[in-house]
Amino acid sequence: MSGVIGQMDAYGDRVQFALNGPGQKPLYQVINADGKKMAFDGNHHLYRPEGEEFTGSNATGVMTMDQIRLAMAGGAPKSTGTVRAVRATGVGSRGPSAATKAKDLVDTEKYEYFKNNRSMLPAEIGEHSNEITTLMRGGMSAEAAFSEVLKRHF
Repeated sequence: MSGVIGQMDAYGDRVQFALNGPGQKPLYQVINADGKKMAFDGNHHLYRPEGEEFTGSNATGVMTMDQIRLAMAGGAPKSTGTVRAVRATGVGSRGPSAATKAKDLVDTEKYEYFKNNRSMLPAEIGEHSNEITTLMRGGMSAEAAFSEVLKRHF
């Protein structure tokens, strides 16, 4: 992850990981303030995307430098009014890949929002779980993704 942060320092303030690339060293793209993207392989070399590595369910949502640093520290992004547990890994053990951590962050944020707002959500909201996840991987917050699904279907 330190290599990813190095590329973000040089080329842009946001990053997105491919979920279908190699495990421990996923493909990623750095995005600058103008929306221009530079893709890198797991060794932090420039990479030319050959397909849809960074679209739809093939990629994580766009993350900021702060979110990446928090993921490196073993935490998860904070959402209003929630407390999250931090998962620790043993010394010398291999932790999950960056893409897995990013996916876990989306899942955690989605669950926390659901848990905290369950009483205000329709019972059928669970039928749209995949759509909410896709919206969040596209860069929406949990609150925005749930609101969008509610607007579309309820």
